[in-house]
Amino acid sequence: MPGGTPQTVRQQIKQGKPQPIYLIVGDDEAEMSRLTAELSTLVEDELRAFNLERIYAGEKGGSPASIVESSRTLPMMGDRRVVVVLRAERILKPKRRGKALEEDDGEEEGEPPSDHDVLEAYVRSPEPLTTLVLVAADLDRSRKLYKSLSKQATIVECWGLRPSRDAKVDLRQVARTAEALVKQIVAGAGHQIDPAASRLIAERAGTDIATLRGDLDRLLLYAAGKPKIDLTDVQAVVSGETAQDDWAVTNAIQKGDTAEALRQIGLAMESGGIPLKILGQLGWFVRERLVDADPRRVRPAIEAVFRTDIDLKSSGGDPRVLLERLVVDLCRR
Repeated sequence: MPGGTPQTVRQQIKQGKPQPIYLIVGDDEAEMSRLTAELSTLVEDELRAFNLERIYAGEKGGSPASIVESSRTLPMMGDRRVVVVLRAERILKPKRRGKALEEDDGEEEGEPPSDHDVLEAYVRSPEPLTTLVLVAADLDRSRKLYKSLSKQATIVECWGLRPSRDAKVDLRQVARTAEALVKQIVAGAGHQIDPAASRLIAERAGTDIATLRGDLDRLLLYAAGKPKIDLTDVQAVVSGETAQDDWAVTNAIQKGDTAEALRQIGLAMESGGIPLKILGQLGWFVRERLVDADPRRVRPAIEAVFRTDIDLKSSGGDPRVLLERLVVDLCRR
């Protein structure tokens, strides 16, 4: 089934003609949350206790079999049931456990179907009176379940400032997208904003949609009641110095200045920096900058970033220590 956009899904909701399965995937949590809430309105307010269910994948009652059981339940006193599955990446991109887990998730002949097979069977033949909404931060496109979803479900990608997860980052295009989104959100709140002010917000965010939305939320609170937001307002909320410092670590690494890179990592962590966001920035530097500056350093740098990513996600050590070790590796010539 062809993919959808948030706008097409909202039109389907307005017309009362939703699809049986939606897969909402991306890093723009605010947009994904809004869209999920709007899909929930398919159930009348007075019937939500019966016909709206929210499930957290991987937790108690959140197995694939439980999701299917809930989705097969017929609506009570209404014409539609909505089942929202949050953190669905736990099902769509589970941690692999060695070579025993095959790429196609196929079971041996004669074995009973697994939970994932039960969910995959539901995707192929969904309950027409239920709208199943899977909300995931990411997914594994090599799995049989995803391949079935790509044929049967409406897939809505919400990657914020990027067109897709795997798209090569064009920083100029990202900046244009960010500025346009700033103007749209500010206008929606009843304000105008100077071009220099919107540009500073966009530069501060880089490719991180969460940073952009967070800064805008604070800015709109700060400028409440003011018809036009100017550069002074933005600087009061987000300093230009902070925006430049976002790239201080990578600038130091590019120069091979280990001491300065470590100092900047320390400052970033002490000011509340998110380890995975910092790692993402370092990964971008390796892919986009280092490949031109010093190609000989690229392969070991990629291996170091990959190792750090695994360690951070598996609690393999103190995040600051892991990032400092990575910085030392990246600074080596």
